[in-house]
Amino acid sequence: MHRPALQHLRGDPVMARVIEKIGPPDLAPRRWPTFQSIAQAIIHQQLSGKAASTIEERFRKLFVKRGDGYPTPKQVLGASIPKLRSAGLSQAKANAIRDLAKRTEHGLVPTLAQCDDLTDAQLVEVFTAIKGVGPWTVEMLLIFNLGRPDVLPHNDLGVRRGFQIAHGLRSMPTPERVARDGKRWAPHRTLAAWYLWRATDKVKEKKQ
Repeated sequence: MHRPALQHLRGDPVMARVIEKIGPPDLAPRRWPTFQSIAQAIIHQQLSGKAASTIEERFRKLFVKRGDGYPTPKQVLGASIPKLRSAGLSQAKANAIRDLAKRTEHGLVPTLAQCDDLTDAQLVEVFTAIKGVGPWTVEMLLIFNLGRPDVLPHNDLGVRRGFQIAHGLRSMPTPERVARDGKRWAPHRTLAAWYLWRATDKVKEKKQ
């Protein structure tokens, strides 16, 4: 499924080297319910993957005692803010997840099927109206849940760090440079972002 994208990205010598080092991609859309996908992205905001995963599991276990289910919007609305915060959520994130749950229950959050009928720009507009949800959170939805092919989170530190590594830069590139230089990867910027994240991960693994 990624063959056309890989062929296009290999046209950039820098990205071609990254692809050679990382190998075949394993990026595939999860297609989770919208509430679950956005709630997870909120939890992961500005946290390392390990810390965020620990908090998310605690959040999940507040409501799901057995199995691998996920809390429903109705369950979240029935919980107090202190209960949500007991999982390790900040006040802001607890409020954001409750607002997401309220909007979902009121039919104001697009379902997965409805998301498929909206453009990337429309989805950014809809979801950033939710408390605590910014463009980065929506970009994570677009990439990992909906499988949109041309999303480059140029403000993401992992993407910027991967760009720095790939280009052998001394300092972290600005978001503006990543966005500008990343135009050459269109219409396959999602896969380019995935490779930049993996480049960052590879350096972290070597340091451990």
